[in-house]
Amino acid sequence: MQMAAAAGMKCWNAGNATKWDKSWPQRGRLMMLMWIILSGSLCLTVDGQMKIPPETVQQWAVSFGKEIAALSARYSGAKLLQKKYKDIEGVVKLEEVDGEELVKKFAEEMEEMLGRKMKSVKRLAEAAEDADLYHDYNETLEFDYYNSMLINSLDEDGNSVPLGGEFPLEANEHFNSLRVNTQLSNIQVPTNVYNRDPDIINGVYMSEALNDVFIDNFQKDPTLTWQYFGSSTGFFRLYPGIQWTPDENGVVTFDCRNRNWYIQAATSPKDVVIVVDVSGSMKGLRMTIAKHTINTILDTLGENDFVNIIAYSDYVRYVEPCFKGTLVQADLDNREHFKLLVEELHVKGEGKVKNALKESFKILNEAAALGQGSLCNQAIMLVTDGAMEDFQDVFEALNWPERRVRVFTYLIGREMTFAENVKWIACNNKGYYTHVSTLADVQENVMEYLHVLSRPMVINHDHDIIWTEAYMDSVLPNTEKLFNTQAESLLLMTSVAMPVFSKKKETLSHGILLGVVGTDVALRELMRLAPRYKLGAHGYVYLITNNGYILSHPDLRPLYKEGKKLKPKPNYNSVDLSEVEWEDTEEKLRTAMVKGETGTLSLDVRATVDKGTRAMFLKNDYFHTVINETPFSLGIVLTQGYGQYIFIGNVSVEEGLHDLLTPDLTIANEWTYCETDIDPAHRKLSQLEAVVQYLTGKELDLECDMQLLQQTLFDAVVTAPMEAYWTALMLNTSGMDDGVETVFLGTRSGLMRLQRYAGTEKRVAKSFLTSADKENMFTLDHFPVWYRRAAEYPAGQFLYYMPRRETRVGRIVIATTAVTVTVGKKTAIAGAIGVQMTLEVLESRFWAITTQCSDVEGICPLRCGSADIECFVIDNNGFVLISKQRNNAGRFFGEIDGSVMTTLIRMGMFKRVSLFDYQAMCKMNSHSVSSARPLLSPFYGLASALKWFLSNFLLFLLEFNICGFWHTEHFADAKPSFSVSSAHKKKGDILQPCDTEYPSFVHEPSVKETNSIIKCGRCQKMFVVQQIPESNLLMLVVQADCDCSRQYGPITMEPKEVKYNASVKCDRMRSQKIRRRPESCHAYHPQENAYDCGRASFISLSVSLFFISLSFSAIVS
Repeated sequence: MQMAAAAGMKCWNAGNATKWDKSWPQRGRLMMLMWIILSGSLCLTVDGQMKIPPETVQQWAVSFGKEIAALSARYSGAKLLQKKYKDIEGVVKLEEVDGEELVKKFAEEMEEMLGRKMKSVKRLAEAAEDADLYHDYNETLEFDYYNSMLINSLDEDGNSVPLGGEFPLEANEHFNSLRVNTQLSNIQVPTNVYNRDPDIINGVYMSEALNDVFIDNFQKDPTLTWQYFGSSTGFFRLYPGIQWTPDENGVVTFDCRNRNWYIQAATSPKDVVIVVDVSGSMKGLRMTIAKHTINTILDTLGENDFVNIIAYSDYVRYVEPCFKGTLVQADLDNREHFKLLVEELHVKGEGKVKNALKESFKILNEAAALGQGSLCNQAIMLVTDGAMEDFQDVFEALNWPERRVRVFTYLIGREMTFAENVKWIACNNKGYYTHVSTLADVQENVMEYLHVLSRPMVINHDHDIIWTEAYMDSVLPNTEKLFNTQAESLLLMTSVAMPVFSKKKETLSHGILLGVVGTDVALRELMRLAPRYKLGAHGYVYLITNNGYILSHPDLRPLYKEGKKLKPKPNYNSVDLSEVEWEDTEEKLRTAMVKGETGTLSLDVRATVDKGTRAMFLKNDYFHTVINETPFSLGIVLTQGYGQYIFIGNVSVEEGLHDLLTPDLTIANEWTYCETDIDPAHRKLSQLEAVVQYLTGKELDLECDMQLLQQTLFDAVVTAPMEAYWTALMLNTSGMDDGVETVFLGTRSGLMRLQRYAGTEKRVAKSFLTSADKENMFTLDHFPVWYRRAAEYPAGQFLYYMPRRETRVGRIVIATTAVTVTVGKKTAIAGAIGVQMTLEVLESRFWAITTQCSDVEGICPLRCGSADIECFVIDNNGFVLISKQRNNAGRFFGEIDGSVMTTLIRMGMFKRVSLFDYQAMCKMNSHSVSSARPLLSPFYGLASALKWFLSNFLLFLLEFNICGFWHTEHFADAKPSFSVSSAHKKKGDILQPCDTEYPSFVHEPSVKETNSIIKCGRCQKMFVVQQIPESNLLMLVVQADCDCSRQYGPITMEPKEVKYNASVKCDRMRSQKIRRRPESCHAYHPQENAYDCGRASFISLSVSLFFISLSFSAIVS
């Protein structure tokens, strides 16, 4: 310090030296000049270390803190609101939320609701079976039905087209505002199925009996949505009737028999080994058809099934070496993985099927012995163009006489030489043989195995009710609109379905499956049964399946953005509970819930708000139980602390209604205060209108949540004085600050009040607290961001933050604080109150304070306006609010100055928190490939695309004879569709599911101030940090004339993909988590007719096209 002082004195003397001794010699003057320069340099260096006095920064922070606290308190009226709730503490009750009782109550209500859906489906199944019993098949039957593709369509003469006709449609809020006909169902037929086929006509005529049952079901349970019958012949009867929209190619690819609800209802769980011939004879078109056959088989599997794929020629190999010798769950992830691998299969060598069959039996036998897989049906799917070996001894040794494993065979190509061998395999192993000669044959022929597997269930007449995993209905016309207007986690649905059998005695041993009936249940309707107000700011409800997959969870994100479009992720419905509740590292919660147990668990969690950018540390209590008669388990989460208690107030209806009917008040329209979906007359009512109608006695038949209504009325009365307070401020125009735009409050009952201090034309944040601003509103999914953030900050102190860049318009800041109620030693959050303003409101005060001089001897030791000083205001997560560089606002400070942020983390002022996202989408690395395949060269990729196009073009030609082109109706019904868009996509542009780790940063509140010097090569950088009192903000003053960017890179919050080496990746893919198997299994019945085991398909082919095929075969192979 003495040296510094001395140097400083020398600097001062040097700087004030104005007179020179002219008698000095020239040399002396030169030495003196050098001394001045050197001492000036020392002055700058030492002064660089000392020119940011911490006490000055502290003084600024205190002054700024007082200013913004007074500003926020004045415009929000927070103190008045807190006083109003303080005044009523003597008349309210504070109750602890009983999580165990709550989860039990929610589960019972969900069970009752789902039970009503099951009863509706049973009525449909009974009606369909009775209708079939009394219907005699008529080959020549003619019957005009409403085809959903052709209704309301006219021909050139203005007449209705065949199977069209006038079909009244009307928009209906209950069906997502789609135009529907609630008096009639109509029929959808896939493009590849002839809509006048006798099987179709007879089935449609028979199922007309379902119309009355559809309507009756809907009247008994007005919460029902879509009801349907999917026929085994391919048609789909849907109620209410709609206009079906084809894709851009004019094609309807939807086939009800491919849907999960159909497949799961039609068969019991199954273990499947697909065996594909990749010998040289399978080249060209045969391999293309074989690949499509495998993919179609994969599409018939669900999460209760298990699968593996073996390829054989001279030797046997697994398409995924990691899965060698085992079965893996056929969830969406694994099915898509298999499809990628199948696409890269190449033909070579001679086909030797015996070893492949032995390996398949080995896999299935070991799975059964170890208690793995489905422990129900077992099947081998043999896809080949012929079998020449003597393979009988394999079946004698490994499958006869029980024939526990069914073998289904698919003969590929036109060659029939080995048809008898291939058929013999199926017929002698309780399977089914089909001949697949074109791409058009694949769908129908693959479906045959489902009918065979369903025989034991049909003969027994076991009507098992199934529930599907969560899925997203992308078929309906307004799906894209729903993607953009609803919370992601609430877009999904589940279906309940039941098989329909033939009860005719003459067909009993054949076990004929007529189809499947079902209805959809939107998961948002289930979530309505668990009211948000009972759970608190951070509480939530979630549902999982028997396999541990998420059915509904507020952190489920099933969509991703590709360009400007929102699309479902490839694995959106196979997200495991452990991937969302990832703090449950030992999977205790998951295991207990999958087993269907009732219990509780406490966990310390790192929760996030604002789309994962801000971390919070919470102590959560988990309560869980099973929903009887379903494969689902229910969990609720309550946060310890404020979330543990709820207060209950009481006012008269007259008093409450008076204060409810004020223009500044709204209630959460997505919540259910009163049930408006039961009576069609109520569906146009908003929740506030329904509440008022009920309380005024105009609609007493409304079903309302009385506890929620009582709390809402109480909150309306307590918060009523805020309207007069805000109005008085607004009328005093001379005292209003420009830039203060909106004041708002919200309570636990979903009630909100807001006042716009600025008109629409003047407001920067025009969308803030509008219906489009979901993050800041009470929704079915969550409390507002400003409410949740305030709940974890001391009541009475304002928390300031800028919304994320992608969600805000302009430079705005939000100040929010919690309001509490205390009774005895218990405290509950009553609500939150805040103000939204432009950033300029804070900036003007900040620069006014930090650019004025202090009173110390008239000297100005520090100014934020100086060029060598950078001043910042950052929040408790490290995001910049105020900076000289205006475009820094909203950025993470570590991106701006990595050296200071690194030092703050090292000193403990900020803590780095690691967060994980197991639902991320990453760009596909061009060097990351499956362990099963080599890296494909660009040339090979181009060749593959060309080969694919030529193959499909050829198949298009082969599917029709020349005559077919002259018959337009037949052509329309069989038009194939394909897309080559994926072939043109660059690999680096393709997004695929991945795991990522990303940081969040949190200020340690116990460290209120610090300063340090960072050594950066030839210079040193000093900085001072001071907490701004009564806020979550920090003032940061940094020396600006020392660049440390070479020594310290920026710290970003960008997520990084978690890379797994081949061994770890394989272990993760092979691992089978604990799951609860479905209770029923139908794998065998002694009366089954095993002689009905196959047929071949025959098509007409012109000679010219046959020779063209030979030419193309040579090219594409």
